Amino acid sequence: MRFSGLNRKILALAIPSIAANVTTPLLGLVDTAIAGHMGSAVFIAAIAVGGVMFNMVYWFFSFLRAGTSGLAGQAFGAGDVAAQTLILSRSLLVAAGAGVLLVAAQRPLEWALLWLASPDREVAALARLYFRILIYGAPAMLATYALSGWFLGMQNSKVLMWVSLVVNVTNIAASLTLVYGLRLGIPGVACGTLTAQWTGLAVSLLFLRRYRLRPPRWREVVRWDQLRRFFKVNTDVMLRTLCLMAVTMWFTRAGASQGSVILAVNTLLMQLFLLFSYVMDGFAFAAEALAGRFTGAGDRARLSSTIKATMGWGFLLALLFTALYFVGGEGFLGILSSDRDVIAASRDYALWAVSIPLCGFGAFVWDGVYIGATLTRRLLLSMAGATAIFFLLQYLLYPFLGNHALWLAFASYLLARGLLQTLLYPRR
Repeated sequence: MRFSGLNRKILALAIPSIAANVTTPLLGLVDTAIAGHMGSAVFIAAIAVGGVMFNMVYWFFSFLRAGTSGLAGQAFGAGDVAAQTLILSRSLLVAAGAGVLLVAAQRPLEWALLWLASPDREVAALARLYFRILIYGAPAMLATYALSGWFLGMQNSKVLMWVSLVVNVTNIAASLTLVYGLRLGIPGVACGTLTAQWTGLAVSLLFLRRYRLRPPRWREVVRWDQLRRFFKVNTDVMLRTLCLMAVTMWFTRAGASQGSVILAVNTLLMQLFLLFSYVMDGFAFAAEALAGRFTGAGDRARLSSTIKATMGWGFLLALLFTALYFVGGEGFLGILSSDRDVIAASRDYALWAVSIPLCGFGAFVWDGVYIGATLTRRLLLSMAGATAIFFLLQYLLYPFLGNHALWLAFASYLLARGLLQTLLYPRR
């Protein structure tokens, strides 16, 4: 593959992934927008709390996508159709089991998540109603994660884009019909999203039919040596996700402890990071798919070229976003909020948000490479080291720098991830 051909392949994988990433948050935004026109702020709060509850659950199980992608990509690179089928079967088996377990354990799970969220009584009652309906989408969501990872490993990111599009259109149509047509309120919002989740799984399975896979024998699916590798990869990714969740949750908590204005400032500035991450993740997914493919094919030369090319794209994007945020960051924040006190306070911390793309692009690309090459133990070690740096810096510097210490710790955490992954990557 020539270098120009490699870049075309990277873009062919990255652009649909970016489209899917950008549209994915619409699922929650649609619910929030509909609740916002139901006549009371309590409905918005209930949807927000319910959304946080499910985000915590599904973020924990995101290893199903990442772990499946690396293993499927390697099977694709090796041209092993039987292994591709077995990897998908094992991932779907785990997804189905976890989904059923979540439904069965919904009451203690609901209690624990509401305890963490700590809403007032009226909001809690509506959030509980929302949760008890939408929890039945857990098997569909987890199975879709498994299928998304498999499609990416098979070098087909367009499926992710189309499934995301269908899910969002279905969610809008179903929720509007149930809430405004049938006057079902919060249950209508939940049922609309539930319909969209199961529709997403159905569409994914329709795309799967094109591969004409032969169902494997049960004893091949549950081979212990292969399951052990599958669980090792996924356990490493799951623990890495827990580190990521710890940093994100502490960042929010530390901001909240400084008052509502600082919390609002940090929330708004973090949107700049999230916007960058939606785009950068597309190139991370491309690195993931191609790293898996070339690792499976035993082609280290193309793997090396993939790393260099995706790093180049990442650096260019980081420069672009840094320039955009430096010039127009305050204008973007003005779109998100009309509170003059918050906008004024954000100026003191804006340069931290501007620095995030250059600090973080390497971590995004390396994450994709490590997952695709299933170097998950090293991925976990790098994340654990970066997480320790975040908490150490925040603890030591907060008494002197306040909120600046929090942003310095976050930027250092992103930079440390990339640097540690560079050091830990095997050269032979």
